[in-house]
Amino acid sequence: MSKVIIVGAGGVGGVVTHKCAQLPEVFTDIILASRNEEKCKAIAAQLPRAIRTAQVDADNVAQMTALLEAEKPDLVINVALPYQDLPIMDACLAAGIDYLDTANYEPPEEAKFEYSWQWAYQDKFKNANIMALLGSGFDPGVTNVYTAYIKKHYLDEIHELDIIDCNAGDHGQPFATNFNPEINIREVTAKGRFWENGQWVETDPLSVKDSYDFPEGIGPKDIYLMYHEELESITKHFPEIKRARFWMTFSQNYLKHLEVLQNVGMTGIEPVVYEGKEIIPLQFLKAVLPDPSSLGPLTKGRTCIGCVAKGIKDGKEKIVYIYNICDHEKCYEEVQSQAISYTTGVPAMIGAKMILEGKWKAAGVWNMEQFDPDPFMDDLNQYGLPWQVVELDATGLTN
Repeated sequence: MSKVIIVGAGGVGGVVTHKCAQLPEVFTDIILASRNEEKCKAIAAQLPRAIRTAQVDADNVAQMTALLEAEKPDLVINVALPYQDLPIMDACLAAGIDYLDTANYEPPEEAKFEYSWQWAYQDKFKNANIMALLGSGFDPGVTNVYTAYIKKHYLDEIHELDIIDCNAGDHGQPFATNFNPEINIREVTAKGRFWENGQWVETDPLSVKDSYDFPEGIGPKDIYLMYHEELESITKHFPEIKRARFWMTFSQNYLKHLEVLQNVGMTGIEPVVYEGKEIIPLQFLKAVLPDPSSLGPLTKGRTCIGCVAKGIKDGKEKIVYIYNICDHEKCYEEVQSQAISYTTGVPAMIGAKMILEGKWKAAGVWNMEQFDPDPFMDDLNQYGLPWQVVELDATGLTN
């Protein structure tokens, strides 16, 4: 049916490739491309069907464009670094190819997360009659679709939204990140931000703490307020929301290591001179930390990610919680990856499937919540991320 090029051979790229390979009737031809083709070949060797691999520097628009023009795929699935979103979008424009990613663009020199750079491509993509689907991971991605599903089926108006992300897994390492260390630490050490009464409220990093009692035996965990990019698009497309926040769990061990690394300057993104060469401390730290893809066979436990929405239905106040629970060990059995990469990679495959099947198809630049949530939600149940909906008496948050 369709040819896709997957760009990026990290943990998420591996999951996306596995999941696409499971659907030969949709993804008839798969090319996995990366700066390091050996990593692509290692993923390809895990698969029950043949795929092709390619070497490409995703920062190089001309090189990326040449690959797209030679292969003429129906879609590019970008699971490279967020720094590379714009060059890959430029290549898709030049070659006339649809585009999908899992995280919004951020400039390498500043830990700044916003959609303005990619939304600015709206007219270019519309005029070229091609599509860009932004943020087709879990958060952002599934959380956006959850919100749209709540609005369609459970609430006439959403007034408060809390996105809550819990990793209750344990990899046994003294300190490691479950996805790209550079992106993870930039995200965690940035200032918090939430939407309230039509404006953004900024907080010091990890300074707002609460507790949440997670379902299905996971139990109470400390959660910390952070900024996450889906807040920007969700509050734009659901303007009745009065307050929107994002929360994530962190162990005390993780936070203590992170504090020490910050104190000694290892999380910095400004270049320093070492032995006559400029290096960026955070990139050096990334090089010495465990590769997230190596954590798959080590990680046990579960994740729980969901949306708690408070609003009005038929004139009465109502609280709805939609969530998914994912088991690290089961993910590894299926696709050789832990649940953090799995929960991002599966929605990337489903988003691609939505585009290729024409269920979500329109020229321009789009966020996940702008389309009908129902077919995507059905596929989540079918392809590894089943969800539950419960009605609550209270949000479970004290803040």
